[in-house]
Amino acid sequence: MRRILLSIAIILIANSMQAQDLTVKLWDNASAPHSNSLSGAEKDEGLERISNVSEAALYIYEADAEKATGQAVVICPGGGYALLSMGHEGRDFARWFAAQGITAVVLKYRMPNHTPQVPMEDAAEAVRYMREEYAHKDKLHSVGIMGFSAGGHLAASTSAGALEANGDKSPRATARPDFTILFYPVITGDAAHGHKGSYDNLLGAERTQEQTNKWSPELLVGQTTPPAFLVLSDDDVVKPINSTRYYNALKQFNTPASLHILPSGGHGWGFRDFKYKKAWQEALSDWLQGLNRK
Repeated sequence: MRRILLSIAIILIANSMQAQDLTVKLWDNASAPHSNSLSGAEKDEGLERISNVSEAALYIYEADAEKATGQAVVICPGGGYALLSMGHEGRDFARWFAAQGITAVVLKYRMPNHTPQVPMEDAAEAVRYMREEYAHKDKLHSVGIMGFSAGGHLAASTSAGALEANGDKSPRATARPDFTILFYPVITGDAAHGHKGSYDNLLGAERTQEQTNKWSPELLVGQTTPPAFLVLSDDDVVKPINSTRYYNALKQFNTPASLHILPSGGHGWGFRDFKYKKAWQEALSDWLQGLNRK
């Protein structure tokens, strides 16, 4: 019995220590197109959350070679554009994807600090890197993007072309991910339905409605916006209308989209265990396999 327990403990420790296969520094405030004017070290907020992020990096988890699907996904953790939840909305998902044959890339993006271009540049550059510079790019046929809460806003904005809509004509800004995965995303800047804290951190509390609209992804969706999978809980504090507005915007252009509203669960569950974890896992796996069949 002791041997069995010891073996289990060793396996659990090994799994907890499993690291990403590759770390890539994208840029920092000095080398990126825009700066968030933050300085000093990143701050550990506990529970695998970090704030004061001023350097963008990719943590790449290679797909299981025997199950490789040719897909990759850039993961944008949530945190209200104030911090990043790198564990249950980052690393845990990356390991799950890699085990299913999907190369996963956890993006440590810079906090906007009222400069919206900053995280958008990081996300777009991450997609560009995986397509153009990643060592195994020839094994990939599609690169998608995924986001949670405010990270969902970032993922949706990248897919809807927010940088391009706001004047950036660089190759990374004009390119689109091949698919989008949104978990309980912040979408609309509508004062009645949006998440004020996220938009305050993105644009500032004194923003005008015109400024807000320029960075509201449901208003930027167009013919080049890729298919999306959305999942959230009906009792989410980020109102479900955020997700339904993005879904409806896609359908106006006949873009494939899959919307899943779970009966309960609240906000921010990520990869944590809860009643509907198996349901979203099965739905998302089926959707991703469906993309490969087309």
